[in-house]
Amino acid sequence: MDTGAGLPAYEVVALKYATRGGMRASHFVGGDPHDTPMPMDYYIWVIRDAQRLILVDTGFNADMALKRKRTLLRRPAEALALLGITADDVRQIVITHLHNDHVGTFDEYPHAHFHLQDDELKFATGRKMACETFARPYEVDHVTGIVRLVYRDRIAFHDGDASIAPGVSVHRIGGHTAGMQAVRVHTRRGWVVLASDASHYYEHFDKKRCFPLVHHVGEVLEGYDRMLALAQSAQHVIPGHDPLVMQRYPAVSAALQGIAVRLDIDPVPSGYDSPDHH
Repeated sequence: MDTGAGLPAYEVVALKYATRGGMRASHFVGGDPHDTPMPMDYYIWVIRDAQRLILVDTGFNADMALKRKRTLLRRPAEALALLGITADDVRQIVITHLHNDHVGTFDEYPHAHFHLQDDELKFATGRKMACETFARPYEVDHVTGIVRLVYRDRIAFHDGDASIAPGVSVHRIGGHTAGMQAVRVHTRRGWVVLASDASHYYEHFDKKRCFPLVHHVGEVLEGYDRMLALAQSAQHVIPGHDPLVMQRYPAVSAALQGIAVRLDIDPVPSGYDSPDHH
């Protein structure tokens, strides 16, 4: 494991902006014998130090919450404002993949350049979008909006792994979508991997199970091993939608309890004693 000696140690914050209900059986390929409630939270992530600010994903707004029956707790831009960040401050954004809940407010950041995998835009504009199963999580307006940004030279494309700043890199994982990418960040507690939807819940990579919305199951399962190898430990892999993230990590402040947690700080002592979802 690369120690990251000499690299910046970033602050990494998970910001919760929306939630929805759900049952366990809907979150696993093959269902689940314990069909009990298993809610899903929605996050964006901030990576920053004194020199740099990188946003990971842009979430969705009220129109998409209404369309897809989710509970919007705060607009993503409002969540950022809780950290003192304005849209004008954001100059780099990693889009982990182009599903509606990860790219939905991209147009609110007028000065940002976006990091995206080649394979993701190919997938989102290619022949598989004629299949409703693959197309359903995408929004045509989001995808065409990103294509317009290509023509304005605001997309940095990556073909696999790439460093985007000292101590910050993107890694094509695939699986959930063809161009699904995770983000590796050097922090005071070592290498943290923001899995986004490469693992929706802790239970997916802990138990080698797969979320049903999937392009390639084999890549999902191989991706778990890849992310674990990139991270300092299993406790350094952060899933994309698990409510346990809010329990396992310390809040940015007392006022932001349940809204914003620090992923660059060790988990709270009782955090990994949380009961399983079932």
